[in-house]
Amino acid sequence: MIETIVLDIGETITRDDRYWAAWADWLDVPHHTLSALVGAVVARGQDNADALRLARPGCDVAAEYRAREAAGRGEHLDETDLYDDVRPALAALKAAGRRVIIAGNQTSRVGELLRGLELPADLIVTSAEWGVAKPDEAFFARVLDVSEAAPDATLYVGDHPANDIYPARRAGLRTAHLRRGPWGHLWADDAEVVAAADWRVDSLTQLISC
Repeated sequence: MIETIVLDIGETITRDDRYWAAWADWLDVPHHTLSALVGAVVARGQDNADALRLARPGCDVAAEYRAREAAGRGEHLDETDLYDDVRPALAALKAAGRRVIIAGNQTSRVGELLRGLELPADLIVTSAEWGVAKPDEAFFARVLDVSEAAPDATLYVGDHPANDIYPARRAGLRTAHLRRGPWGHLWADDAEVVAAADWRVDSLTQLISC
């Protein structure tokens, strides 16, 4: 029986629309151009930050991030960035007695913003706050540290096979692949993903039956 459900953040809990639009505006490229570049690097299996380097060759992403923050154009999240199923699904999981954790590859600022939304979760934490990012096995060791359940009673939910499903499975966790966002849709029917995921879902509300 699944006792703890751990959810990825980007394209699992939150839409990435605002994130990429803000980067496009900062780099002064059309939104569609950057979106297309994101799609290209996704299809190639590259890091999504490579889309920024294609839009602006030689771009130092960390430096540009700091410059955005200094200019008052840093990361922002509010209720409109959440997928519609997030609050009802998390509330239902909590009501069913499950421990709910949100943990993904994001900045400390995103962790602060998500906690400010007062989601029905026991813990919200990001890779920057832990000092280790997916797919590093140390990230999933931290997941198990806070899970308060055995690996086979802990379910990790995400859209990205290489960052979420495969490393979580190697760590002994159960896995659910979410068909959401570019990664989730691109690899939804991939044979390796199908074999690695214990569940394949189109909505977080489907997790209630896990």
